[in-house]
Amino acid sequence: MKKSPRLLLWFIILLTIAGAVINLPSKGPFSFTKSLSFKEGLDLAGGTSLTFKADMSDVNKAQESKALDGVKNVIERRINLFGVSEPVVQTSISKNDYRIIVELPGVDINQAKSIIGTTAELSFWEQAASDSAKIASSSAYPQGVIEILGSDAIKTNLSGRDLKDTSVGFDPNSGKPQVQLQFTSEGTKKFAAITQRNVNKIVAIVLDNQVIEAPRVNQAILTGDAVISGSFTSESANALSTSLNAGALPVPLIPLQQHGVDATLGSESLLKSLFAGALGILIIIIFMTVLYGRLGIVASIALVLYTLFVLSIFKLSSIAPYGITLTLSGIAGFILSVGMAVDANILIFERMKEERRLGRSWKESLELGFSRAWTSIRDSNISSLITSFVLYQFGTGTVKGFALVLAIGVLVSMFSAIIVTRTFLRLIYR
Repeated sequence: MKKSPRLLLWFIILLTIAGAVINLPSKGPFSFTKSLSFKEGLDLAGGTSLTFKADMSDVNKAQESKALDGVKNVIERRINLFGVSEPVVQTSISKNDYRIIVELPGVDINQAKSIIGTTAELSFWEQAASDSAKIASSSAYPQGVIEILGSDAIKTNLSGRDLKDTSVGFDPNSGKPQVQLQFTSEGTKKFAAITQRNVNKIVAIVLDNQVIEAPRVNQAILTGDAVISGSFTSESANALSTSLNAGALPVPLIPLQQHGVDATLGSESLLKSLFAGALGILIIIIFMTVLYGRLGIVASIALVLYTLFVLSIFKLSSIAPYGITLTLSGIAGFILSVGMAVDANILIFERMKEERRLGRSWKESLELGFSRAWTSIRDSNISSLITSFVLYQFGTGTVKGFALVLAIGVLVSMFSAIIVTRTFLRLIYR
């Protein structure tokens, strides 16, 4: 063998060993693989399904569809910031009924409601300069405002829309978590004006119609930075920061239906899908071996390694914030890519047969078969990748999962067919 094929062979061997280690069962004596596991979607791992009705009573009729799209975008941003994988967010319109359907895998009902249900509407209240600014009814005040500021409290023009960013920090004196606010340039001007006219007075910070903090202003703040230091835990501070960063819901949501999705049915479907996939791979191995002899055996070995490599990528992605989530449709994409991996080998072997019929040696037929089949393999796989990109870009939920898994399978199948199979055959026919 030449130096390059020998290096490739050792590279494949190292990848195989790494793949075998990564795919060891996470339970048992192999503690170093416990942190690696497959992320499962709602149909496999269970989770929560929520249905909300959007309250459009205060929205102009012509703006209702736009408001519903805004609600969907905010919910998707919140879910992404919380790191929930493979969510499904859909809208439904029937006459004057506007609904949002949300499915979250691996999330219980209470956690899902905390992510989605709050409006995250932030406002700042101060005492009015005169009684003429009083609100007519006490019910119009957020909870706790009258007790802190009195009945002459008014709402300022500063709101959550003026936020540029929020983050979680810790009070240097008490060490307790706090939420740090950074306003936009326009918000900085508003905040400076509020603090200037309220020196030695209290400004109430209201979230979702309830006072969460009422600090006294000691001096004017011109930097556009503020801190909310209520009785937070690290989890609640992170949740508040995430909700504020995602933005307030344009309209209130009324819960209509909520239920947990049991993973029992998903586990049964998963076992059936895996059995079908294993049976398919076995049939392909028998077919390739009978049709192509030892060439088919080499292709079958490459196919097993291909499966090992793809599963390793799925497991390794679990440590990333937005890893690959396996759903039944994703498994279908994986099984489909197995057939595509074999398809490349068939093209190569048929080209090799043609070269052999022309009287060339096995070694020449091998090199010419790979080089001349490469353009067909390249073009077909690029077409599949383009299709996967379009599905991922414009699809939602499980369609995206299918597209992503298919794209990964196509890329690994090219590596398996061109590098792995070719290296093994060079070893045989050297």
